[in-house]
Amino acid sequence: MHRKLALVLLLTASLSACSPKYDWRDYRSPDAPYAILFPGKPATQTRAIHLGQLETKMTMAATEIDGVVFAVGSAQLADATQAPAALEAMKTAMISNIGATITSSRQLPNGALEIDASGSRNGHSMRLTGRFLSSGKRLYQVVVIGPAGRVDADTVDTYLSSFKLN
Repeated sequence: MHRKLALVLLLTASLSACSPKYDWRDYRSPDAPYAILFPGKPATQTRAIHLGQLETKMTMAATEIDGVVFAVGSAQLADATQAPAALEAMKTAMISNIGATITSSRQLPNGALEIDASGSRNGHSMRLTGRFLSSGKRLYQVVVIGPAGRVDADTVDTYLSSFKLN
């Protein structure tokens, strides 16, 4: 009996080692001009949001792997001059979701702002890494958020660097 159990456990362990944690797939948004590699099949949702004084609709595409959420949000404004204030409101809202403090921030050559933030949700240490950018009237947030110990730097880099505007 113990041999059979040991064999079943060994086979289960070896089969699970063969299944990839991340199933990278190309995603092209049907409503915004971008493409990105998601580590799993994303779901999408559109809803009305407030960005400071502005109201707009945001479409989110997201997937969750092992408690870590990979998401892209896109919204269109009435006027491109509203983008800086709207991006700041977007960033502030994401950070406040986990009661976070920005630990690092840098401007990228493409104009995107990249941040790292740490905070907590329900007593668990959380990490958020994100990029916030605009192109004309369109805003984008590309984020990875999850338990601090599960947010892998290489995976975050693969995800964030795969984001491309069409």
